[in-house]
Amino acid sequence: MSTSNVSRVYKWSIAALSSLALAGCSMFSDPDPRTMPAPLTEYSASASVRVAWSVPVGKGSGQGFAPVIHESYIYAATPDGNVTKINASNGRVSWKSNANTRLSAGVGSDGNTTAVVSNDGTVIAFDSSGQEKWRARASSEVSIPPLVGEGQVIVRSGDYRVQAFDASSGDLSWSVQRPGPALALKTSMQMMLMDGLVITGLPNGKLMAIHADSGAVQWEGTVSVSRGSTDLERITDVVGAPQVSGNLLCGVSYQGRINCFDIASGGNSSWARNFSSYVGMGVDSRHAYVPDTRSVMYAFDLSDGNEVWRQDSLFNRNITSPAIVSGALVVGDFEGYVHVLNPSDGSLMGRLNLDKNPIVSPLLSTDHGVAVQTGNGNLVMVRLN
Repeated sequence: MSTSNVSRVYKWSIAALSSLALAGCSMFSDPDPRTMPAPLTEYSASASVRVAWSVPVGKGSGQGFAPVIHESYIYAATPDGNVTKINASNGRVSWKSNANTRLSAGVGSDGNTTAVVSNDGTVIAFDSSGQEKWRARASSEVSIPPLVGEGQVIVRSGDYRVQAFDASSGDLSWSVQRPGPALALKTSMQMMLMDGLVITGLPNGKLMAIHADSGAVQWEGTVSVSRGSTDLERITDVVGAPQVSGNLLCGVSYQGRINCFDIASGGNSSWARNFSSYVGMGVDSRHAYVPDTRSVMYAFDLSDGNEVWRQDSLFNRNITSPAIVSGALVVGDFEGYVHVLNPSDGSLMGRLNLDKNPIVSPLLSTDHGVAVQTGNGNLVMVRLN
């Protein structure tokens, strides 16, 4: 077996182990309360949670299948190749296309170009009416959603390379690569655009800002540094989507830290705390909210990193990163429930079951509610009253 194949086996092996850890159940009977999901508890409901609309978008789901919104439309993709554009206000389908191949990640869109990625690393772009316009090959497999904007379709591949393809032609615009660890998690990671910069986390515990038009690296910040004597112990991937609040750019890693950088001071660390998460974080103007690897939700003060509250009623329920909407935090869990938490103190405000399958796709905050891509291939708009 070649070195590249061995490396790929290791990466997919740790991905499989991580998926099992996130699945919320075991093939073996294990009465240890430290590993058992918390049962649903009674609470005093203070928020009404309802389904505004639900649209089938395909079959299957996954951590790399995060829906995105551009203006008033949501774009979603599923592993069976379906790509759908939906009106966020009423759930009406504007167009639905199929890539005619299995997808490993999707979707990214700026309204004019919508992109997904196939299992073999092929980037597939559709135009504003859902017609395929080009295909291009990334350097290796891609498991996180593409980013579309600034005239580019940007992907981050498994060989720790960030590549940009011209949104009109599919030609390679630029490529940036950084050395990476022997093992990396396959979990919910996302990139973001901010002021013409591509912000992406890396499996080496870093955040990086790249000029979208040129590929020039503007800034790199260390969220966490790997520790330990084995490859497993040294995994310290940045997970979830980078978060911005005011002058702060924040990231969180597995087996690492939460770190918030002050953009105004040139990207110096404002504060950091030791932490470990599989799924990432959310922020508002006051707090950073992040579940640990046991699905205990924490809130930290954005000004100094001090813990404000913690909520353990969803212990081991493998919750998603939180979506923040209408003065509430919303997370999905391994039994297809969405839970609503009070951002002030973490108390449970509401609950709704959408599906019997696990919700693993990151939830999407919109002006119309929280969009949830369920395990059975539906896109559901959840509204709070």
